Amino acid sequence: MEKYITGIVQNRGHKLIAIGAMPDHIHIFIGYNINQSIPELVENIKTSSNQWINANGFTNKKFSWQKGYGAFTHSHAQLKTVAKYVNNQEVHHRAKTFKQEYIAALKEFSISYKKEYLFEFYEAQKD
Repeated sequence: MEKYITGIVQNRGHKLIAIGAMPDHIHIFIGYNINQSIPELVENIKTSSNQWINANGFTNKKFSWQKGYGAFTHSHAQLKTVAKYVNNQEVHHRAKTFKQEYIAALKEFSISYKKEYLFEFYEAQKD
């Protein structure tokens, strides 16, 4: 899936810097091409990859991305740090869930939010 999404991003003129997929979310770090809006790019990624996943039977049930997304900007000086963060998702999420991570990012970037407008986070059942 990461390679497929990389193709989508690059075919639309963006530069893929890092991508990290987890069972409940994905991080895509790009060098942004201003000729395509972020909502349009996200729609392209979700629609194309959704069709590809279902057409290839990669899941037992019909796959569908959740509604919504988060997009954050970073300076060029943060490139290596953010790429490392995206590439180390598996290790990172041993200590922090996606929900904890997302809410922390909203707070770090001083983005106000209402709980009712957040994603429906997948909470894995722990044995």
